[in-house]
Amino acid sequence: MNLVRPRVLLFDWDNTLVDTWHAIHVAMRTTFEAMGQTPWTFEETKARVRRSAREAFPLLFGERAEEAARIFYTAFEATHLDELSPRPGADSMLAALSKEGYDLAVVSNKQGPYLRQEAERLGWTRYFRRLVGANDAEADKPSPLAVELALAGGPGERLDRGAIWFVGDTDIDLLCAVNAGCLPVLLRPEPPSDGEFAGAEPAIHIGSCDELTGLLSRQD
Repeated sequence: MNLVRPRVLLFDWDNTLVDTWHAIHVAMRTTFEAMGQTPWTFEETKARVRRSAREAFPLLFGERAEEAARIFYTAFEATHLDELSPRPGADSMLAALSKEGYDLAVVSNKQGPYLRQEAERLGWTRYFRRLVGANDAEADKPSPLAVELALAGGPGERLDRGAIWFVGDTDIDLLCAVNAGCLPVLLRPEPPSDGEFAGAEPAIHIGSCDELTGLLSRQD
């Protein structure tokens, strides 16, 4: 496949660049228990947490969505920085891409303040021109409005969207890329299965952060 060398790379955050699943799972379990519902298993949490709380919680908790959100974020805030760890190769990848002059940004469905706290804790804020989280834009992923906010004021505003790669690990990320007209890039060890991303198929699958670094270093 002939790829256009990207000038801008938009990254998902959780499970793409960092691992905070334990903190997310504990907060979800605390919330379900407080709401009198059966908690998800850890694997169910990883499979089902995709959309932002403002979109997902009304579906999960109905009229008690705001109460559930308060419980969730209180529990999450207590542990998320201590539980934070980079995905393998993410730190060196970001350092290399930044040094090579790529314009980098994050589009996440994690609350914006928590996202920026985590980037600061890891020392990664310097790599990104913008870190867009849930509630920062008028709508969250998969809405293209989150991407537009991430690109605002940067070189991506003037580029053909084929030169902008959206890198993530879930269907929401790829759908957001398609909605915004960017190149959808799947970053995870497992290749996509048949029909997994119907309507938002990845243009390329990359197995690791190190592989992405190598791929971009070979692009002319």
